[in-house]
Amino acid sequence: MKTYFDPTLADIEVGVPEPAVPLSRLNPQWLRQRFSAPPRWSPEFCMDNSSDETDRPLVAAAVLVPLVVQSDELRLLLTQRTAHLNDHAGQISFPGGRVDPGDEDKVATALRETEEEIGLHRRHVEVIGTLPEYVTGTGFRVTPVVALVHPPFELSADEFEVAEIFEVPMAFLMDGANHQRRHAILPSRPGRRSFYAMPFGDYFIWGATAAMLRNLYHFLRA
Repeated sequence: MKTYFDPTLADIEVGVPEPAVPLSRLNPQWLRQRFSAPPRWSPEFCMDNSSDETDRPLVAAAVLVPLVVQSDELRLLLTQRTAHLNDHAGQISFPGGRVDPGDEDKVATALRETEEEIGLHRRHVEVIGTLPEYVTGTGFRVTPVVALVHPPFELSADEFEVAEIFEVPMAFLMDGANHQRRHAILPSRPGRRSFYAMPFGDYFIWGATAAMLRNLYHFLRA
């Protein structure tokens, strides 16, 4: 029987909040320039600290980091996975999934999976770059594909995989004051695990999604 870990019960580390990414950087033009000419920077995370690459072969995957362009701000489109899935059940995630043999590249994977999961047609999606690969504790090597999404568009969730689709302001997610560092003992692994969380209303963003957002945060601050 599977043992579930409740991240909301983990201890919160008290520290000095990190600064926010300037609002002047959270606009389409600046983001296009940043990804076309990236600075020197180092990702904070490349692997979930409960992963073990020797456990099993890693599965290539890609996710879309969809930044919806609104008149006054950018908003990140996220999904909540259904509770019955084998991997990351009930968690907040980016749309995406494993690479298929017919996919031309990781960008094609992210666009195809996004269409399948939430019905977002690729004609609304402007890919501007990628972030470093991230290895999850469930054995996936994930490439985050960052894109601007231009309304108007319609969404239709795959009811098997997606329980809910929602948006979060990028100004909230790219503010270090909203990043919580937490510590807990995992039921299936020895020792304490540290991870970031970004609670937003009723949504608890943590794990791989929060780790990739932390990498985006550092990339935009660099």
